[in-house]
Amino acid sequence: MSDQRQRIKVLSAGIFSLILVMGVARFAYTPLLPLMQHQAGLGVAAAGWLAAINYAGYLSGALIASLISDMVLKDRLYRIGMILAIVSTVMMGMTTDFTVWAISRYVAGLSSAAGLLLGSGLILNWLIRHNHHSELGIHFAGIGLGIASAAAAVFLMNQWLSWDQQWYVLTALGCLLLVPALGWLPPPDRSAVTKTGQKMEDAPPSAFFMRLLMSAYFCAGIGYVVSATFIVAIIDHMPGMAGKGTLVFFVIGIAAAPSCIAWDLIARRIGKLNALIAASVLQIFGIMLPVLAGGLFAAIAGAILFGGTVMGIVSLVLTMAGQYYPTRPAKMMGKMTLSYGAAQIIAPAVTGWLATRLGSYAEGLYLAGGAMFAGTLILLILRAVEKREGGNIVAAQQP
Repeated sequence: MSDQRQRIKVLSAGIFSLILVMGVARFAYTPLLPLMQHQAGLGVAAAGWLAAINYAGYLSGALIASLISDMVLKDRLYRIGMILAIVSTVMMGMTTDFTVWAISRYVAGLSSAAGLLLGSGLILNWLIRHNHHSELGIHFAGIGLGIASAAAAVFLMNQWLSWDQQWYVLTALGCLLLVPALGWLPPPDRSAVTKTGQKMEDAPPSAFFMRLLMSAYFCAGIGYVVSATFIVAIIDHMPGMAGKGTLVFFVIGIAAAPSCIAWDLIARRIGKLNALIAASVLQIFGIMLPVLAGGLFAAIAGAILFGGTVMGIVSLVLTMAGQYYPTRPAKMMGKMTLSYGAAQIIAPAVTGWLATRLGSYAEGLYLAGGAMFAGTLILLILRAVEKREGGNIVAAQQP
C-alpha cells in the first residue's frame, strides 16, 4: 500500500472513531434530551447531572491519558474505549433508572477520551513519523460529522421511534463504525526516529506559557460544553422555536465538520495562537446570538459561528500540545484536557442549577459567553508572553 493511501486509511480510522465516541456515544444525548424528558421522565436538574457525569468520565480518561507514555498501552486502551462506546450507548435504552444512565454517561465519557485523546495522539504520532503535516484538522472533522450524524439520525427517528428504540438503533450504527475505527489504525511504532531517520525530540515551551494556555483552554471548555449539551433544549423552549433545536444542533455539526481543516489553513498563515484568538472572538458571537437576537435566523447564524470555531479551537490546542511533545503526544493532550474537562464538569452542573432556579437553560449561555471573553483576554496575554519568550516557543506557534 502506498504511503498516501495508508495516510487516508489512518485518518479515516480516526474520523470513524470520533463519529462513534463523540457522535453516537456522547452527543446523541443532546438531541435526545427533550424526548427523554417527555417520554422517560428525565428531570431538568437530572439532565444537567448526567451531562456533568459524562464529562467526569471524560476527565478521568484525560487523567489516564496524561499518565501514560507507552504507545502500545495507549493503543490497547484506545481499542477498549471503542468497545466501551458501544456498551454505553446500549445501556441508555435498557432502563429509566438514573443510576444506570449515570454509569452509561461516565463510561461514554471514558470512551470519548480514548477516541479524542489517545486516538488523536496515536494518529499525530503516525503522521509525524511518516513525515506528513503534523495537523489534525482532517481527523477532527469526525467530531462535527458525529454531531451532525447524531442530530440527523434523531431527527429522522423521532417521527417513528421512541427514545429507547432510538438508542438501540444508534448502538447498531456504532457497531458499523467500530470496524474501520479498529481495523484501519496500524499498531504503533515505538522507535525514536521518523521513517526518514530524523530523531523525534520533545521541545516544550515555558511552564508559565503552558499555565496560561491551560487557563484559556479551561474557559473554552465552559464555552463549548453549555451549547453542546443544552442547545437543543434551549432553542426548543424559546418562543416560536419548538422543535427547531435539533435543526440548530445539526447545523453546528455541519459547520464543525470542515472547520478544523479551515483553521489548520488559517494557522499556517497567521500562526496557531493568532488563529486561536480569532476563533475565540467568533465563538463569543456564536454563543450569544440565540439569546440576544432571538428567532431561527439568529439561532442558525449562531450555530454556524459556534460550530465553525469550537472544534477548531480543540484541534489547534491539541495539535500544539502534540507538536511540543512528538514522542508522547497523548500525554500532553491529556494534561491540556484535564483543564478543558474540569470546565465540562462544572458548567453543566451550574447550568442545571440555574435552570432549576430560573426555569430555563438559556442563562447558561451567558455563563458560556462570559467564560469565552475571559479566555480571549488570556490568549491576548499569551501572545505577549510568546513575543517575550521569543525563541523558547517552538514551531507549533509559527505561521
